[in-house]
Amino acid sequence: MLGSSQGLTPIHARSMANTLLIPLLLGLGMLLARRERLPPSAPQVLTRFVIDISLPAMILVQLSRLAPSGELLVPLLMPWAMLALSAGVVLLARPLWRRERAITGALLLLVPLGNTSFLGLPMIEAILGAEALPYGILYDQLGSFPALATYGSVIVALFATGVPPPTPGAVARRLFTFPPFLTLLVGALLVGARLLGFLPPMPGLIALLDKVAASLVPVVMVAVGLQLRIRIPRENLLPLAFGLTTKLILAPLAALAISRLLGWEGEATRVAIFEAGMPPMITAGALAIDARLAPKLVAALVGFGILFAFVTLPLWPIIMG
Repeated sequence: MLGSSQGLTPIHARSMANTLLIPLLLGLGMLLARRERLPPSAPQVLTRFVIDISLPAMILVQLSRLAPSGELLVPLLMPWAMLALSAGVVLLARPLWRRERAITGALLLLVPLGNTSFLGLPMIEAILGAEALPYGILYDQLGSFPALATYGSVIVALFATGVPPPTPGAVARRLFTFPPFLTLLVGALLVGARLLGFLPPMPGLIALLDKVAASLVPVVMVAVGLQLRIRIPRENLLPLAFGLTTKLILAPLAALAISRLLGWEGEATRVAIFEAGMPPMITAGALAIDARLAPKLVAALVGFGILFAFVTLPLWPIIMG
């Protein structure tokens, strides 16, 4: 085993291996799709497995390791600040694409909403370490997903043709029937009961759930690879470049500036800045395509966003110092 004086430490070697594993699994999914080795329903089945089994297991495991502190406010507040700032930037830039309604709607969905779960959690584990995962889960489940259910529904209703306005009941149903969000609420109650002494520690159950949670990275990255489409819509090059620059570079820079201004520091802050630099959310892209909001642009934002993120995301720990 190599020590620090002989090369990579075990921790750094494991981090590098995890970082390389993610694009390899993504490429495997793309290869399987190209060769049509799996049925057309495979991406949906694998995604369902992750949403219903892998991600809830990971949430319960990571919540059991989370200690209550004021630091938890950072991943709760940052995604909403990023949403407001990103949406404002998109609206200010509308003249660049001649205020085309479909393009504006697509960018309002794809730029503020990041891939903080399917790509975010694996990349956090690979680059920042497993101990940072609880903060990433809070950022995703109390920030990105509620934002998709509320803000995303409003944007679709405003910019898509023939889509009725979302009702509070419909938004609430979307939130409270989503297995990971329900797991987060139940897990928080269980952690509270344990801290108050009503429940004993359950290391055996946590170890079992940890093994189930380990399926998240390979399954989700193959599922993403199966759906990835890399095409350049020449008529939308400007909004594509604007969207990816804003999402991958300007948003995390803004998160870093906010953190420095407010004096936020620590692991939770690092995770919040890192999550702010995630590429556009796949689910938001599916929502935009379903609403016929510039589908070629949306597919390019999602596809190229994931590829470019493998270049930009490893830089943020260095920039944060």
